[in-house]
Amino acid sequence: MLPDEPEREAPPPAPAPRRLYRHRLATRLWHWVNAVTVFIMIGSGLMIFNAHPRLYWGQYGANFDHAWLVLPRFPGWATIPSTYSLAIARHWHLFFALILAFALLGFMIASLANRHFRERLTLRRAELAPAHLLADLKAHLAFRFHDSADPLAFNIFQKLAYIGVIFVLLPLLIFTGLALSPGMGANWPWLIDVFGGRQSARSIHFLCMAATVAFIVVHLALVILADAVNEVRSMITGWWTLPDEEEAS
Repeated sequence: MLPDEPEREAPPPAPAPRRLYRHRLATRLWHWVNAVTVFIMIGSGLMIFNAHPRLYWGQYGANFDHAWLVLPRFPGWATIPSTYSLAIARHWHLFFALILAFALLGFMIASLANRHFRERLTLRRAELAPAHLLADLKAHLAFRFHDSADPLAFNIFQKLAYIGVIFVLLPLLIFTGLALSPGMGANWPWLIDVFGGRQSARSIHFLCMAATVAFIVVHLALVILADAVNEVRSMITGWWTLPDEEEAS
């Protein structure tokens, strides 16, 4: 080192990553129960759909009636079971439908008790302002998914997506599924009337399933983009590590 050159100070040690408790036990249990339940219900539901891959509106629908949607049968790799068996598919579908319904009820009760809905999913007027929506959209396009000022807060798109799934899609799947059950139709005929007929309930059931699949695809893509290891670990342990770029800001 030259005599006139000042001595360089060693760089300060990097700060330890912040670990935040992100997901409560009830949320984590419900997430993983749903991960298995929805997968099996989609596969078995597609097998049931293969028995008559046409959708109608109203009370009745058969081969010679006008269908608003006609699809080819789904391949075996997408159905449960993989070979055609309507009886087995119905057994799987109905059994896991009970798990889906009671798990949702349990999660709702727990989320009211631990204030999860109030703290994480409450919509505020400022969040729905066009300027705020545009800012959040730009942040998503730049792969910035968390607010450095409040890392645990859900952004407006997360809130809208989770509210739509928890309070709209899943209840519609459950109640249209009940309307399709012959036993429930005999005891609760008004439920079929609510949806405008059995075939309308079947169409709504299928559309809600398609929307659920779209949500899952987007959800998995964002988990990968946001750091899959960190996100999955937080859904197992509850603890989430604040990303470096958020720590630096």
